[in-house]
Amino acid sequence: MPKRKPVRSRKSKRKPPARKCPARVEAEGHGAGTSENGPTSPVKVPKKRGRKSKAELLLLKLSQGLDCQAPEPICVQKILGSNEAPEGLEATPSGRPKRRAAKVALLYLQELAEELTSVYQPLASSEGPQESESDSSRKKRRSRRRKEEETDDDDLSRDVDFVPSEEVLLQAAEEEEEESDVLLSEVSESEPEAVRGHTPRMPSAGKSKPQCRGLAPNGFHNSIMAPVWKCPSITRSLRDRHYSPWEFPDWLPSTRKWTFLSESECAQYLPGEMKSPLFSIQREGIEEDGVLYRINRFNSLQPHEERLDVSFFVGGPVWAMEWCPCPEGSAAPQYVALYCNKGMDEKHSLAELHPGPALLQLWALGILQPEAGSATKARLAYAIATDHGCIWDMKFCPSGAWEPPTTCRKPPQLSRLGLLAAAFSDGKVLVYSLPHPEGLLAHRRDQVKGGPFPKHTICKVQCIATLQVGSIQAGNSSECGQCFSVSWMPSKPHQHLAAGFYDGTVAIWNLPTKSLLQRVRQADGSLKLYPFRCFLAHDHAVRSIEWCKVNSNFLVTAGNDRKIKFWDLRRLYEPINSIKRFLTTEITWLLPYNGVTVAQDNCYASYGLCGIHYIDAGYLGFKAYFVAPRKGTVWSISSSDWLNAVAAGDITGELLAAVLPDLAMNPLNIKRPSERRFPIYKADLVPCSSAGGEEAPRPKSRTYSEMTKEHCLRFQDTDLRNFRNFFSREPMRRMHEQEVKAELSLDRMQLESIHKVRFSPNLDSHGWLVSGGQSGIVRAHCLVGLTSPVGHKLLRECRAQFSAMDGDRPESPSGRLAEHGLLQEQ
Repeated sequence: MPKRKPVRSRKSKRKPPARKCPARVEAEGHGAGTSENGPTSPVKVPKKRGRKSKAELLLLKLSQGLDCQAPEPICVQKILGSNEAPEGLEATPSGRPKRRAAKVALLYLQELAEELTSVYQPLASSEGPQESESDSSRKKRRSRRRKEEETDDDDLSRDVDFVPSEEVLLQAAEEEEEESDVLLSEVSESEPEAVRGHTPRMPSAGKSKPQCRGLAPNGFHNSIMAPVWKCPSITRSLRDRHYSPWEFPDWLPSTRKWTFLSESECAQYLPGEMKSPLFSIQREGIEEDGVLYRINRFNSLQPHEERLDVSFFVGGPVWAMEWCPCPEGSAAPQYVALYCNKGMDEKHSLAELHPGPALLQLWALGILQPEAGSATKARLAYAIATDHGCIWDMKFCPSGAWEPPTTCRKPPQLSRLGLLAAAFSDGKVLVYSLPHPEGLLAHRRDQVKGGPFPKHTICKVQCIATLQVGSIQAGNSSECGQCFSVSWMPSKPHQHLAAGFYDGTVAIWNLPTKSLLQRVRQADGSLKLYPFRCFLAHDHAVRSIEWCKVNSNFLVTAGNDRKIKFWDLRRLYEPINSIKRFLTTEITWLLPYNGVTVAQDNCYASYGLCGIHYIDAGYLGFKAYFVAPRKGTVWSISSSDWLNAVAAGDITGELLAAVLPDLAMNPLNIKRPSERRFPIYKADLVPCSSAGGEEAPRPKSRTYSEMTKEHCLRFQDTDLRNFRNFFSREPMRRMHEQEVKAELSLDRMQLESIHKVRFSPNLDSHGWLVSGGQSGIVRAHCLVGLTSPVGHKLLRECRAQFSAMDGDRPESPSGRLAEHGLLQEQ
């Protein structure tokens, strides 16, 4: 049979079209553009990789005088980056027009830089260095353009896509940083309000962040201080909406409920230690002579003239502390309420109730300002003797409980300083109506009988209300155990109070209730209130509880079961979010953010993760942000709504502060986390012979008397007036060494440990911070470097507004006569 020829496949390989030279293209163009019937449409050239675009081919034909239809107008000059007409377009020897990719890229970068810097309006200044820097940058740019034009020849090897070299990139980055630093320094030095405010919308580029470059006047980076500058206005606006000028008008202090005690009567309530341990203070930048101080009980050192810090001795280890709130701009003296144990070696079991004598102290710190301290020593205004055991926590009513001390009240009523709720170890919460010390001292001499006149004012007080878990039909004994934490509802009318107990129960009381099932009038005239809502929040003791400051429907609790739970009080059958982490000691909810800052114990923490964390409530879904690492247990944490900062004290004796970033954004993108924290002071235990020298081996004594025989405390204070060159200064180097190489001696008494830290919530003293611990020495410091002109301006406005309102307040004639009678009795 004849052999069949192989059949070719119908699919043949396509040969790539031969690249035609420009002359042939021109001839074909003339042939296709003319015919007998007239001009025809030009031949469409398919665009392939490496070929010119339609716009460039059109320009080529126009430059060669071809007759073609005019398509839609194209911005030729913007594409090519030249002001020349299309007829003057340059071409290579092969006939291709020069792509000018370098000029196009530089033009785009220049337009982008102009858009980014259009938000700035630099002030006209006569300073020579700034003008010389801007002129030099312009000259560099012009010379670089000239060099590029000179080197631009017709070499085909150079007619490729523009790829900038490393030298060009470095030079452009340097010029951009110089210009931005000049503009930002002008803005930050002249008007910081422009940096912290909202930037105007950009025409085409993305949102710019002018605070991300340059340094603030205090030495911190602008990206660190930008959230701090925004906080005063945010806090003021929210407090105007959620705070009240006057609440609980029936809960006024009365002289009939305050009984003054003699020396013999108050002896059982006083702390046992008569004198403080020896201590010295070394302030950064000041040469100290190593003087050792020892303060008597209820006495204070004179405030430092330059650094403004205050130190006083309360008689025992401090475990509860709180500032008394006052209205913005009132310029009133500042008060701090605190509790300390009776003995230095005293311990309390958490599983049992502990009734017994205790002393609640109220200290007057004087008139404090963000950049000025008090001219007088801190003094014990008065103290309250109780028989309900130790105090684990205390909270003041956030607003509406303070009135000026000059307010006239008809006797026996007194002007009110504040409403204080205290959590006791016998399972009860007591609410006290505290008077101003001026009105209380007027009646002291008439009531003291049967003994010498006491040196300090100590009173037995009948509380306004006793809050207890249970019901009217149940007995008086509490089955929930000790009360460890309380929190007052932050929004007006502040009618709810929440508390956490040993068995994991959270109880919420309605303070002004009229219900017969929740309110009982006792024989002495005080009230006994029962909660209107109880729920089991944890499997173990509730260590801390906080309300959301913006919406009072939300609550957060932390328990010994290592869980942090966020609750919606409208649906308590399950928490909104439950997070199991390390053992939490205390939590604080900062005002503008949807999360809490947590202080943690190191017993369950992984290596390197113990410290302070910010935890999102779950709404935004952000991961936890590590604020600061700590080697030991962090006993207490406090936040300032005016400074966007937190402060924490730990078992090693270091008081640390950290400026938080804008946590409304994802914390994974936060830069410079290690530059946001700084030490306030560090307490060390050293031998008395080397109080001003190097640290010696620490003792292993477990009692206070053995510890203080040959050893004393050394406080090393940081200069908080500015933070310039802060990372090369000794306090920062010491803090970083402690974070890495610190050693804990758990086989001895931690005399240097800090148990409680509290920021002032008041605008008049928003830069002040108090701290106290095992030694019984309470210290107050002012963070002058974090205060800003924004806060100072707001303070002046609030004081002018408060003085105008206070001047218009009428006084009754009977009130004036009553005040005159009180002054005569004194």
